[in-house]
Amino acid sequence: MDTMVDGPVDRQSRSRSRAFFSMARGFWSGGSARRAWLLTVVVLAFAFAQIAAQVGINTWNRLFFDALERKDIAAVGTTVGLLPVLLAVAAFTMSGLVVSRMLLQVRWREWVTNKLAGWWIADQRYYRLGFLAQEHSAPEFRIAEDVRISTEPLVEFAIGLISAAVTAMTFAAILWTVAGSITFEVGGVRIFIPAYMAIAAVVYAVVASLAAYFVGRALVGKVAAKNETEALFRAEMTRLRENAESIALIKGDADERASVRDTYRNVVKAWMAVVRRQGYLALVLNTNGALFPIVPLLLAAPKYLSGELSLGAVMQVAAAFSAVQAALIWFVDNFVRLSEWYASVVRVDEFAQTLEEVDIGAIMEDEQQIKLGESDDDAIHIDNLSLAHRNGRVVIDAASIRIEPGEKVLIAGESGTGKSTLIRALAGLWPWGSGSIAFPKNVRYAFVPQKPYMPRGTLKEVLLYPESDAPVPDDTVRAAMERCGLDYMVRRLGDEDDWDRVLSGGERQRVAFCRLLINKPPIIIMDEATAALDEGSQDSLLALFENELAGSTLISVGHRPGLEAFHTRKVTLIRRPAGAHMQSSRIRKPWWKVLRNTQSA
Repeated sequence: MDTMVDGPVDRQSRSRSRAFFSMARGFWSGGSARRAWLLTVVVLAFAFAQIAAQVGINTWNRLFFDALERKDIAAVGTTVGLLPVLLAVAAFTMSGLVVSRMLLQVRWREWVTNKLAGWWIADQRYYRLGFLAQEHSAPEFRIAEDVRISTEPLVEFAIGLISAAVTAMTFAAILWTVAGSITFEVGGVRIFIPAYMAIAAVVYAVVASLAAYFVGRALVGKVAAKNETEALFRAEMTRLRENAESIALIKGDADERASVRDTYRNVVKAWMAVVRRQGYLALVLNTNGALFPIVPLLLAAPKYLSGELSLGAVMQVAAAFSAVQAALIWFVDNFVRLSEWYASVVRVDEFAQTLEEVDIGAIMEDEQQIKLGESDDDAIHIDNLSLAHRNGRVVIDAASIRIEPGEKVLIAGESGTGKSTLIRALAGLWPWGSGSIAFPKNVRYAFVPQKPYMPRGTLKEVLLYPESDAPVPDDTVRAAMERCGLDYMVRRLGDEDDWDRVLSGGERQRVAFCRLLINKPPIIIMDEATAALDEGSQDSLLALFENELAGSTLISVGHRPGLEAFHTRKVTLIRRPAGAHMQSSRIRKPWWKVLRNTQSA
């Protein structure tokens, strides 16, 4: 079984973010490691180069304003001449950082998406998820959108955090060197503060960060709740679109409108909680934004007035103070985005945890599950098969049957006896139970559900699905369409359309029989595959199993009495308290079929 982790994961002993990192850091190991580390090194190189460019511009500020204060025209001209070079370097490093950062974001998201989507799709987990976690909303959104939000900003956060740390240390050193210390008297007591501008920048940043943290910490949960309600609203709209015809036929518009309004009312309520909390946080952030350009000038003013600092030094100190303060309040500036990011990390990790639970849930309490294997002969073997619902209720108990090559077996029984569950087990979609199912080795088999899947593409690609690119001549496809009653659509063979919407239920089932006629699989398993057809069309299509598909083994579920005439054996599921029991009997051909087969011979 395809899994995403190497061993069992103790979700109780670690945070959601750690669980996410445990999965996502795999980008920097294995087959993607070389690309990942190369992009990481390039990004860091540009980040450090950008900081160096900022230091150069900071130094230029001092040189320029000192030259202005001295009214030194030559020095002013020299510094102005250096400006285009500094700006070019700064622009190049910024552009390089943006491009390399975006490349790293795209490649990391690609890796995580492939990992998560591959895990979701493999072993029919996307199907089993509906049984195990029906409350788990919009898995496709978690893969498409939450993966993006949980990876792309994280690259920016990492770069920002590293840059903030290096910037803070670099410009704190400039503050220490240029501004020096300060001495002042309070009540006759002389107070000496070394590196006072650097200390002031740190204290100011800490105060601002703590204020933002205590005001905005509740934002994380509120953003997570908002994202969840948004996902539920999207799922509601998708459900409405997918069931549009059924809703329209029963005039369910008013009820659906009320349901959509109720769902969106929850979205608005969640958004209002976010808006209120962001309003409080904005008050802190805007107050800080108004103060921090002024604070360094006020702190440097005494030393400028006393002549200890030149105008250029004041401008350099003010710029350095702002750089240190901006670096140290990085957390404050990114608090909202961090909240959004963490909320998406939680949703991605919840989805990953649910997929793990799907794997665990496929194993029964006694660590048994249905075993799919290969038979030693050409027959299909079902041995001691018990099927159970997810809640443990046994549906079919200890069933055993052998189906010979070419047999046509009809599965019948009352509603709820487990007919469709048996078909799902044969398809490998239902692992909950015990016993074994063995198919002949290296033999192709096809499953035909009541509502066959219609992919987007040309009509020919739809008819050849799931081998849409198979080199099948158009004449073969046309012949199959004519035999299955789709001759009026032959002219559209090369047309591309949304066939899932265009085709009716009966036409979709005819398409499914066309696929069987084109591919001629040795084993065919059908679940109510003719339910949307009238009896005449049903008889015409099922006659394929007496002629063109006579050599194929057929296992089908159906209720119509006329189905028996096209099968050789009937397996009836008889309801019992401990689980349905299988009863097999031969089907006697009606006299007119026997006569027709004799005449054909």
